[in-house]
Amino acid sequence: MDWYSRYVISWKLSMNIDKEFCIEALKEALLMGKPEIFNTDQGSQYTSSEFTDVLLSHNILISRDGRGRVFDNIFIERLWRTLKYEEVYLKDYSDVWDAEDNIRNYFLFYNTERLHSALGYKTPERVYYESRKSDTMGDNVLSLKKETKLKYA
Repeated sequence: MDWYSRYVISWKLSMNIDKEFCIEALKEALLMGKPEIFNTDQGSQYTSSEFTDVLLSHNILISRDGRGRVFDNIFIERLWRTLKYEEVYLKDYSDVWDAEDNIRNYFLFYNTERLHSALGYKTPERVYYESRKSDTMGDNVLSLKKETKLKYA
């Protein structure tokens, strides 16, 4: 997720917490752009040398949440809460493929139709692509806007 726009850049669904699906999602996200900083929790899939090597090979700084500190990555925590309450808890998926299809559709809705008060009632997609157009660095780097204050709601 791009913190500035709340745009979900990439995601994967897995039946376990192995690192391979996280690395796939990371590589997919890097096709969209390169952040200055990548933040994760301290899960073994994110602290593995294979995952961190991908970040380091792209000269991306790594930030990790403190143990038990959900507010360190509040945007992701809020995304998972929203996904659960607006999608997962409302459905009875027949299998993992059904879950994946429905979650894919939800993220499409989330990015392109769901208005966010913190974004001035714009969609994450609109804010994400507007910020990319105004990026004066010219090297396709996605970063937090320095003038933006992080809000914890």
